[in-house]
Amino acid sequence: MKRVMMLTAGCLTAALLGANFAGSNSASAQGATEPFSKTCRVTQARNNAIQKHEPFKAFDNLYYVGPCYVSVWLLTTPQGDILFDSTQEPFVDDVIANIQKVGVNLRDIKYIILSHGHLDHVGGAAKIQEATGARVVAVEQDWKMMADLDGKTGNRDPKPNRMPKKDMVVKEGDTLKLGDQTLTFHWTPGHTPGVLTTEGIKVYDSGKTYNAILMGGGGYRGGLEAAQQSVESANKVAAIKGVQVNLQIHSWAEPNGYPGGGVLERGFKIKDRKPGDPNPFVDPDTWNSRAKAAQAGALKAVETEKAKAAGK
Repeated sequence: MKRVMMLTAGCLTAALLGANFAGSNSASAQGATEPFSKTCRVTQARNNAIQKHEPFKAFDNLYYVGPCYVSVWLLTTPQGDILFDSTQEPFVDDVIANIQKVGVNLRDIKYIILSHGHLDHVGGAAKIQEATGARVVAVEQDWKMMADLDGKTGNRDPKPNRMPKKDMVVKEGDTLKLGDQTLTFHWTPGHTPGVLTTEGIKVYDSGKTYNAILMGGGGYRGGLEAAQQSVESANKVAAIKGVQVNLQIHSWAEPNGYPGGGVLERGFKIKDRKPGDPNPFVDPDTWNSRAKAAQAGALKAVETEKAKAAGK
């Protein structure tokens, strides 16, 4: 049976899947040869100086509040709010400031859902949990990864990292209900032994409701077992029907930017959106094509690993 958690009080592969807006980089991003999302995530990914990014409203109840290379999404409900991922030092204070800039009270955040156990997604969870009082949600395997990261130095900040204490552990098929949201969790390993995919996210735009998904990380970490896991995970995610909005965990996903993999470029389009224009984040066709490509890519990874094992 599914376990249901209720609050009653008031990378598919990373390469394939991946409102009011005050983006200071909007003009340069739109006029540059290279999309700004790619600059942040790929060509200048280690340049901390460019990472600070203004938040923007993607839907009536969804905000982007992260730095420019890794996504942090804030979902609001009448009974409290949900944060997806937490980034890492030295960007955590910027995320906290961005949450406040969009008018959300930190204490209204009830859950922090972590996509997978890599530092750039979980490194800020302890500090944000302390600021908000929120529960931290992850699958068992990623809690183990976080425990191993505690006290270690990352590649962006010389200070030792501090991980959250083990909190909520979710499993395949678990659900979480908060306000007008009923989220369903899937264990989709490959990228890490964990990886948490969240489906059933409802986002609203001018009276219309859209179905969003957050794929917790794609591709595989190397080795035949992980490649085989990535096949099962890609198939599981591709089987989810009715996805209209892909909430990427990074701002950029290959092989292209908007309308493929550029979160920030979609944000720039939100800024320039005219009444009656479609929301640029609503893009089921790109999601479906990338889901299929991720399945094919996962099968190819298995063949590659089998060839390695055979010495070919």
